[in-house]
Amino acid sequence: MSRSVCPLFKILFFAVLLAQAPVLCACAKTVNQSTSQAAVSDPSATDTYKQLTLFADVLERTRADYVDEVQDDKLIENAINGMLVALDPHSGFMNKKSFEDMQTQTKGEFGGLGIEVTMENSLIKVISPIDDTPAAKGGLQPNDLITHLDTKPVTELTLNEAVDKMRGVPGTKITLTVRRGGISGQPFDVTLTRAVIHVQSVRWEAKDKIAYIRIKTFNEQTQPGLNKALLEADKQMGDKLMGYVIDLRNNPGGLLDQAVSVSGTFIDGGKEVVSTRSRHKEDNQSYLSKGGDKTSGKPLVVLINGGSASASEIVAGALQDYRRAILLGTKSFGKGSVQTIIPVAGAGAMRLTTARYYTPSGRSIQAMGIEPDIEVQPAKVEEIDVGHGIREADLRGALTNDTVSKDKKKAAKKDTDDSSRMKAKSNDKKEDKDDKDGKKAESFDYQLERALDLIRGIYLYGQKAPVEVEAAEK
Repeated sequence: MSRSVCPLFKILFFAVLLAQAPVLCACAKTVNQSTSQAAVSDPSATDTYKQLTLFADVLERTRADYVDEVQDDKLIENAINGMLVALDPHSGFMNKKSFEDMQTQTKGEFGGLGIEVTMENSLIKVISPIDDTPAAKGGLQPNDLITHLDTKPVTELTLNEAVDKMRGVPGTKITLTVRRGGISGQPFDVTLTRAVIHVQSVRWEAKDKIAYIRIKTFNEQTQPGLNKALLEADKQMGDKLMGYVIDLRNNPGGLLDQAVSVSGTFIDGGKEVVSTRSRHKEDNQSYLSKGGDKTSGKPLVVLINGGSASASEIVAGALQDYRRAILLGTKSFGKGSVQTIIPVAGAGAMRLTTARYYTPSGRSIQAMGIEPDIEVQPAKVEEIDVGHGIREADLRGALTNDTVSKDKKKAAKKDTDDSSRMKAKSNDKKEDKDDKDGKKAESFDYQLERALDLIRGIYLYGQKAPVEVEAAEK
C-alpha cells in the first residue's frame, strides 16, 4: 500500500536549516530560492538539507505505515537518543523522568538496584555496585556483562532503557543474566529485589591507630561526610593517629566539583586538581584546590581498582601527581571524559560528552586508567601453622639475657603462653565455623591489610630517631 508523504516535517526541517543559513534574499522569495542561495554561501548546507530530508521521509513513513500506531514524541525521542549514543558510551538523551531520576541520584537517594553501568558492544557492563545495595549483596562485580533483563536481551535496549528497566518500585524483583570474565564466560542468573537506595557516600572506622575512610560515590553529601569523618577520627585518636587509608575501590564517580573538593582536602590550596580540554580552546578549564591539607601531611594511602572510575580517578590522579598519597591496588577503569547535562525545555536533558579531563601533570587517563604505585591483586590469605619450633631459649644450659629483668621475662613468657592458647582456641572456633557453614568464618581484605601495613611502616620510619650508643666499659 502506498501513501503520499505529508510535507509537514520537511517544512519544519527547512525552517531549521534556513534559521542557521545566511539570509541572502528578501523575505518574499520562496523556500527553494532561499535554500539555493544558502547553499551557495555554505556548500555543506546542501548535504545537511539532504540528510534532514531523508530523516523527514523516514519519520513520516514510519508514522504512516508502521504495523502499530506510534507516538510522534516517542519517535523523536528515540531518534535523538540514537544520535547521541552513537557518539560514545556516555552521551545520551534523558526524557523528563530520567532527568528527574538523575537529579535525585546526585542528591544521594534513588530507587533501583544500586549499580553503575555503561554500554559496551551492545551489552550492559557493570562499572561497580554501590555498597550495601541489592546489586552488591547479590554478588555483582565490576566488569560483569549483563546480557538479559527478565529474559529480554539488552541488545534490544538503549543504555537509558536498560537503566529504566532495572529501576522500579521497591520490593519488586528483576532477574539479570550475567556473564563473568568476558562474553565467553558461563552465563548465570541473579534475581534482585529493588529497594530505595540511600547512598551514604562516606563512612569511616578506626583500624588500630589508622583512620580507614571509604568513599562510595561522589554526590552532594561527599565533602560534608568526609569532613565529619576527619573530625571524628581526630577526636577519637588525636596524636596517636598514624595516617589515613582512603578507599576508592568500586567508586563509579559522580560530581566533578566534589572530586575537586575532596582532592583539596589533602593538598595545599591553589593547586590544579584537574583540567578539562574541550573542542574549542576557549572552553578549556582548570580546577584549583581550596582551603588546604586538613590532615596535616600525615601518611596517606589510596586504594583503587578496576571499579574506580571518573571522579575517583580525578582524586587518585591528583594525589599521585603531587606525591601526596601512595596508590595501592589495581589499575582503575579509565573513564577520562566529561559529560555536560544540558536541559531541554519541557523535554528532559542531553547528556553530552564535551571535554576530556587531565591530571595536574597533563596525563589523560581515557581508556588507560590510573596505574597504582604498588600493584596488589585481591588475594585469599591462609595462615600456615609452623608449630612452636626450637629457639635459643629452649636449649639446655642457654645463657640468660642480662639486660631483661626477671619480671619482664615472666611477662614475656606469660604473653607467649596466652598467645598460644588464644591462637589454638581461635583455630578451634574457626574450624567449627567452617564445618558448620561450609565457608570461611570471616572475610579478609588483603588489599586493605597491605595499605594498613604501609601506613604503619611509613609512620614508624618517620618516628625513628638516631640511637646514641655509649661505648661499653672495658
